[in-house]
Amino acid sequence: MRLPAISALSGFIYCLCYIMLAGCQSNDKSDGYGNFEATEIIVSSESSGKLTLFKVEEGEVLPDGVITAIIDTTQLHFSRVQLKAERDALITKQPGLVAKIGVLRQERLNKMRDRDRYRRLAADGAVPSRQLEEFENAISVIDKQIGSLEAENPGIAGEIRARDASIARIDDQIRKSVVRNPVKGVVLTKYAEPGELTAYGKPLYRIADLRTMYLRIYLSGAQLTSVRIGQVVDVLVDGNGDQEKVLKGTVAWISSKAEFTPKIIQTKEERVSQVYAVKVLVHNRDGALKIGMPGEMRLLKGAGS
Repeated sequence: MRLPAISALSGFIYCLCYIMLAGCQSNDKSDGYGNFEATEIIVSSESSGKLTLFKVEEGEVLPDGVITAIIDTTQLHFSRVQLKAERDALITKQPGLVAKIGVLRQERLNKMRDRDRYRRLAADGAVPSRQLEEFENAISVIDKQIGSLEAENPGIAGEIRARDASIARIDDQIRKSVVRNPVKGVVLTKYAEPGELTAYGKPLYRIADLRTMYLRIYLSGAQLTSVRIGQVVDVLVDGNGDQEKVLKGTVAWISSKAEFTPKIIQTKEERVSQVYAVKVLVHNRDGALKIGMPGEMRLLKGAGS
């Protein structure tokens, strides 16, 4: 007589477990799926010539500001020497006039330095602002004196200014021949080798800061009402075995316009006509996240309210 009771109890327990399991599965469904990406920077050459130094390897971690490439500046150096010689020859034609202009320009530079110093003191209330006006007037007088002297012989003065501008341009090109890494990160791809000829704008390597990653997901219009910028969410990635690793992420960007469902959405439930792209920022302190790695986003309970 006890067997029916035991059988009924077993059936009740089975149904209860099935309901609980079904409920857990529905609660465990993620709200968005996507892949991780990082902000990638393509470092290009700002000068033309031979790569005399190129110390970049794929997968290498480069610090910010380190010299990664040097482009040959031999021809630039010779051009600068020629221009400087031409400038010096022009200066010797009228040493008196040029000397006076040089003295006035140095005096003007000194006045500007004093003005900037007094400007900081005046901002702190240490000196009266009237002294700033005196420096401005003095600089204006020097500018008029320089203009008057240059008007005496505009030909030589103009040629000297042209040489100065050319020398400054070459100096800028020489500085840009030394390539410095713009951001700390991992080299993803290198596009050149030491000894190759490069040109202005030619890519040298691609780098990304993998300390912060972005999970790009796509949400429907109905889901979008539950997401806001700055919202903290759970980010799930594959772990050891069947276990999932849960990380904390922050919604960093929400697209302002809808787009058609991308090809990466495979499940039937996710294939809707229009979706909105969302980026979730995740700190990758242990380096476990990789570019292209799949991930899931799950809204925290009560986050959308």
